[in-house]
Amino acid sequence: MAVTDPERQAPSLVTGEKHHGRTMHLTLRVWRQAGPDSEGRFADYDVPGISEDMSFLEMLDVVNERLASDGEEPITFDHDCREGICGTCSLMINGRAHGPERGTATCQLHMRKFGDGDTIVVEPWRAEGFPIIRDLMVDRSTLDRIVEAGGFITVSPGSAPDANLVPVPKVVADASMDAAACIQCGACVAACPNSAANLFTAAKVAHLNLLPQGEPQRYQRVESMVDTMEQFFGSCTNHGECEEACPKEISIDFIATMNKDYLRAKIKNRRYLSRNP
Repeated sequence: MAVTDPERQAPSLVTGEKHHGRTMHLTLRVWRQAGPDSEGRFADYDVPGISEDMSFLEMLDVVNERLASDGEEPITFDHDCREGICGTCSLMINGRAHGPERGTATCQLHMRKFGDGDTIVVEPWRAEGFPIIRDLMVDRSTLDRIVEAGGFITVSPGSAPDANLVPVPKVVADASMDAAACIQCGACVAACPNSAANLFTAAKVAHLNLLPQGEPQRYQRVESMVDTMEQFFGSCTNHGECEEACPKEISIDFIATMNKDYLRAKIKNRRYLSRNP
């Protein structure tokens, strides 16, 4: 539960930096939490002189530089490639996963999407499966557990087959590539009112199951990954918030395909077990 201090005066983060183009004066309301077991609260920061050409993470870098120069603890947040590829950035911005721009990761969100004088509320992902490590950083290793359960294929050793030996219809290859676009950021979980990871799991299942290389373990894979997912996350009730929040705009159609395969897997795998006691 958030613990706010309305009497706490927001520190003014001012430096002599020069910016090109229009600059903005913002108020940041940031979730601060010292550790997983610590009580968290919102802290307000007065932030002038922010260039509209900065990315959101660059703005946080500037804020942290100013906090450090004032002797305050910088804000902890996840980041890595800053190119919308790695999926490390993970922020709720004004109540929306990755912020107001659809199909955009936090690192690719620019400050021109906000207005001068705006108050921006920044929080970590909120899900039981993503425990807070510190401030805006969460532990998303539960997503790795799902991938480990079945996100691989088994191949026969030997020389590489000819490129065109196994023909793959273009529509199937395109669908597999659409699913493989998932960057494992967890926005779908954060946006879902049930904290469900079905879109993430469906994408990881589909990009292998749709291709011939993944077909031999198709039903074993889907059963294992879905059962692992349900250990950590809630159930999907088709709100569709996951697709809206996904920075790669992955379709919820993949969830329907996964559910169909999961049902078939429960039947097929039980028949297999009955033959191999």
